[in-house]
Amino acid sequence: MEAYRLIVYFFIYGFTGWCVEVAFASVKERRFVNRGFLNGPICPVYGVGVGAVVTLLEPWKDHLVLLYVASVILVTFIEWLTGYAMDKIFHHKWWDYSEMPLNIGGYVCLLFSLVWGAACVVIMKIVHPMTEKLTELVPFPLGLTLCVLFIIVLAVDIAVTSAGILKLNKRLEAMEKIAMELHEISDKMGINIHENVMDAVEKLERLEDRKEEFLEKYGEFSDLKEDLKENIRGDMRMRREELKKRYEELAAASTHVSRRLAKAFPKMESRKHREILNELRERMEKRKTL
Repeated sequence: MEAYRLIVYFFIYGFTGWCVEVAFASVKERRFVNRGFLNGPICPVYGVGVGAVVTLLEPWKDHLVLLYVASVILVTFIEWLTGYAMDKIFHHKWWDYSEMPLNIGGYVCLLFSLVWGAACVVIMKIVHPMTEKLTELVPFPLGLTLCVLFIIVLAVDIAVTSAGILKLNKRLEAMEKIAMELHEISDKMGINIHENVMDAVEKLERLEDRKEEFLEKYGEFSDLKEDLKENIRGDMRMRREELKKRYEELAAASTHVSRRLAKAFPKMESRKHREILNELRERMEKRKTL
């Protein structure tokens, strides 16, 4: 029964947290934004955080100061651990408090920890007693069946979202490689132009007096050399155009998951491909305004 209650609280408070996030984003953005990490209407970090508070801090519910301090510590640890783990697993930083004072790695900050602590006290004293009464009204067989269904749906949602993020990471990596190769080709073409100009200037300076003799003697060789250089430059230009086309295809091939996460986490940063991700976000914003 204890495990059953934990699962019920996880889904109730995960859904409630999602509603709070959506309401906050709606006021801020003036439009609906699915603020959850997953596709479904649930924020697991709220389910875990509040579930841990109402379970672990039950003995202190009548001691407001201890309850508040313990809530601040517990929710801060859970938020930090969640942000750190998601950063390391997916190589993305999903939220960032770096601009806030007294933050730890941008994952948590003092102000929000204090706010969450106060919210947890309200939940323990007012919200959770009502939640317990409501859950008791649901017959155990029905509640258990619903929990099993929700767990299956949640597992599928996690798998789909994770696959979408991994696909986004591969896309960013491919675009990064193309951008690097385009930069190398541009550098080679620039160096080639520079070397040709300097070579021509140097030869003209040394052979100014023997220009006609030089042109007559080495004319064919020079033509052959220029043809070879032009072929090389042509190949480089073709490769550059192919890479540009592929880059644009990758940039345009956004998925539902990547679009949704970009909207839900506007401060999301890629650890390995920050500039490319920012470019994709700007492209999505431009398409939205067209």
